[in-house]
Amino acid sequence: MRRGLTVRTVEAMRPAAERREIADGYLPGLYLVIQPTGAKSWAVRYRYHGQPRKFTLGSFPRIDLKAARDLGAKALRAVAEGRDPGHERAQARASQPDSIEAVATQFIERHCRRVNRPKTARETERLLRRNVLPRWRGRSIDSITRRDVLDVLDRVVDAGAPIEANRVLAATRKMFSWAVSRDIIAASPCAGVKPPSPERSRDRTLNDAELRSVWLAADQIGWPFGPLVQLLTLTGQRRDEVGRMRWSEVDIEKRLWVLPLERTKTGKTAHEVPLSTAAIDVLKKIPRVAGSDLVFSTNGATPASGYSKAKRRIDALLPLGTPHWTLHDLRRSFASGAARIGIDLPVVEKILGHTGGSFRGVVGIYQRFDFADAKRQALEAWGRHVASLVSGKANKVLSLRGTRRG
Repeated sequence: MRRGLTVRTVEAMRPAAERREIADGYLPGLYLVIQPTGAKSWAVRYRYHGQPRKFTLGSFPRIDLKAARDLGAKALRAVAEGRDPGHERAQARASQPDSIEAVATQFIERHCRRVNRPKTARETERLLRRNVLPRWRGRSIDSITRRDVLDVLDRVVDAGAPIEANRVLAATRKMFSWAVSRDIIAASPCAGVKPPSPERSRDRTLNDAELRSVWLAADQIGWPFGPLVQLLTLTGQRRDEVGRMRWSEVDIEKRLWVLPLERTKTGKTAHEVPLSTAAIDVLKKIPRVAGSDLVFSTNGATPASGYSKAKRRIDALLPLGTPHWTLHDLRRSFASGAARIGIDLPVVEKILGHTGGSFRGVVGIYQRFDFADAKRQALEAWGRHVASLVSGKANKVLSLRGTRRG
């Protein structure tokens, strides 16, 4: 029969190089935990629905041996009654206004969903609920340290997602900064924490031969993603902007597509995209779904989905050895290709809907010329260039400047 711990033995226990757990023979399941630093605490181990659980009671000497046995016995009675004491305590703590769960919920509701775009808000919430909150469940926000933040990031990196770890840090940093601004905490534990993984900005652009191959492959896969990819190529707009296009935004007669401000990335102003002859030709061939305003929809109710599958179908039709590319690379390819055929950078930036670059700061405030004519000329020139690639008649790089009349 194992002897139970005594007050004298608990006080006399010394730390070792590694963490130790000493069982109490008097109350099975109760352990004295001794850290290498010498810190001592009490814990109860039990099984709940067949899974091992650990319930930390508190530190010694704040909780002495007698109190530890009383608390341990209470926890084990809860287990015998079919309850999980660890989960119950976490729920109780989560209901407190300064718990990490409560603050995260406020941050998502009061900041993310009010200030950020819906997609950004959803991604921030996903990162926090998947990677952060499960690790800190039941803790008050002011108990989170920089070491805790680093531990979360290390786990994400070790799970094989180094770039996601950077995104987790960004979301966590934003949450704590918001908490500081609301006077919930005095300082952010993310201060001084650097992104754990280096990132390279993507610079993949498709050359003329690759653009031609993608266009022809898009022709082969047909509706709805074929013409969608072709419009991405011709307009240089973002995937979701094109994918969620509505007929009410398009004026075929005026050859103009106007994205309302709620569908632009900046969300500050509507974005006008002149439609080239090539783009109009693509749009005129798109079948309309009865009763639906969506340009790309198979059911009339929601935008077409399944980009990854469509991309794989296009890839299967490309020449062997074609380097990896993404749909977003078509936007970058437009910017690069437009500059190559002589379109000025400010015009390219206006077409892309950029608010930085040539229009940053004071220039952006006082530059009121909207470049409407310049954008139309540029997109028409780009459309002719793409058409010449597809037809195989592009023997030399076209120049926009060469098409202008003096």
